[in-house]
Amino acid sequence: MAEQSSGGVQSVERVFDLLEAITEAGGSLTLSELAEQSQLPLPTIHRLLRTLVGRGYVRQLANRRYALGPRLIRLGDGASTQLGAYAKPQLTSLVAELAESANMAVREGDRVLYIAQVPSPHTMRMFTEVGRRAPMHNTGVGKAILSQLDDETVRGIMSRAGMPRATDKSIGDVDELLADLQRIRERGYAIDDNEQEIGVRCFAVPVPNAPTPTAISVSGPTSRVDEAFGLRAVPLLQSIAASVGQELRSSGAR
Repeated sequence: MAEQSSGGVQSVERVFDLLEAITEAGGSLTLSELAEQSQLPLPTIHRLLRTLVGRGYVRQLANRRYALGPRLIRLGDGASTQLGAYAKPQLTSLVAELAESANMAVREGDRVLYIAQVPSPHTMRMFTEVGRRAPMHNTGVGKAILSQLDDETVRGIMSRAGMPRATDKSIGDVDELLADLQRIRERGYAIDDNEQEIGVRCFAVPVPNAPTPTAISVSGPTSRVDEAFGLRAVPLLQSIAASVGQELRSSGAR
């Protein structure tokens, strides 16, 4: 008979607890760390990990740490594609209104993953390939995503991923980043102002109620994407983000 917990199958819930713990830790944990974070007995963790390793969803590294396995990639890609499909019509309407490129990205470990994009009609435009991974600390979507996390989690991500400066405008100090994230939380949007690429500015907002930390953005040359553009763009971004979040919630994608 299956074990039940809160209306669900307890063993399945525990599997997801382990996978989420490994994900939150940046991709790998020791057995003792898993026991500490999950509060599960060691024999139970051993049994679940043995099954996950055998199925390819977890792998044991040479240093005996446990990491996410390659079979999760296919599941993640499928989920990201579906999530991006929800936003594509909304991004299209955003580009029709603002005439600049629109993107949707999610947190993937310690980086952002772009899962949907609609390009600007302008010849000179920003293009970000769907499936591209980028740093979190110097991209608009990355900072919008980080603003949804607590400071301790942000510090952990930065300690693992580092904070390389793509330009002289990039934030390279975690305390400076945390101060910027607090401003983002207060005003409700993030700005990448020449931080990822000189000559490019981006406005981004978090998507509420998304199943994973998610953000949408518009970006373009600084000659067009200026302060006046931002005054028009941010309310539209926030409205569309709320609509996407509502659609995800209504669809049961949480």
